[in-house]
Amino acid sequence: MARRRQCATMIRHEYLSETQAGYRRSLEGVERRIARSIASGRASRAVARLVKVPVVVHVLFRREAENISDAQVKSQIDVLNRDFRARNTDRSQAPPVWKSLVADANIEFALATRDPNGRQTSGITRTKTNRASFPADDSMKTTAGGGRSPWPARRFLNIWVCNLGQNLLGYAQFPGGPARTDGVVILHSAFGTRGTAQAPFNLGRTATHEVGHWLNLRHIWADTLGCGGSDFVSDTPNQAGPNTGKPSFPHLSCSNGPNGDMFMNYMDYVDDAAMLMFTSGQVARMNACLVDVRGELGRKR
Repeated sequence: MARRRQCATMIRHEYLSETQAGYRRSLEGVERRIARSIASGRASRAVARLVKVPVVVHVLFRREAENISDAQVKSQIDVLNRDFRARNTDRSQAPPVWKSLVADANIEFALATRDPNGRQTSGITRTKTNRASFPADDSMKTTAGGGRSPWPARRFLNIWVCNLGQNLLGYAQFPGGPARTDGVVILHSAFGTRGTAQAPFNLGRTATHEVGHWLNLRHIWADTLGCGGSDFVSDTPNQAGPNTGKPSFPHLSCSNGPNGDMFMNYMDYVDDAAMLMFTSGQVARMNACLVDVRGELGRKR
């Protein structure tokens, strides 16, 4: 049976909601700020200027095969830059009805050149662990849990690459959560386009999806049963649930014909080769996050 995309972002979100005092209130505040930024036009104006996000990749490995190469890490950074700038060649495969919505977020990513203490760095840390795999419990983000503590979240996008259990490909933390666990986690075999990356998740789109969450995008089906939810973006069609594999266009749900689900969106669950776009509405939401909630990271260059 073909493997299907599994993301634990909402699982972690619900856990934090139940266990962290103030978490729900913090995210409600984030949503109010995002809405104000979009309504005022500040988010749209921000799209016109480039944001460069410094990244640190924490490689955790027990077996040498999990100690992925610098080249594999860099291949993932390249994918993020193509996808978030809408420079991916497969964007031409977007259905004609949605081609005008394919948007350049004007966000770029680069491995950090200075660590938190100002010392020169490759932007990659390597930590040998005794853990065969990690669940979605943030243990990879602490030395006590067999992982690596984050660099300051206000200054860096932290990405942990490790062997994840539970058939997970990755997960992220929404803005507004605890700084000590802020960032993105990716299965090493779903990271980048070479080395240990394995089909159908070998085109780097798992990180694109999870960084979308980190910038406050929700799954396109809104993580609800049926058609009553919202991903807080007006130009993504409502859909009943996640799509997997490589669907054929149009795929209808929630009375959303004739065009159906926007399953080729990065925030659905399809295979890497089937996802290829963010919309203008999603781009506005991400930029609102960067100029407001993640303001220090969102300094325009």
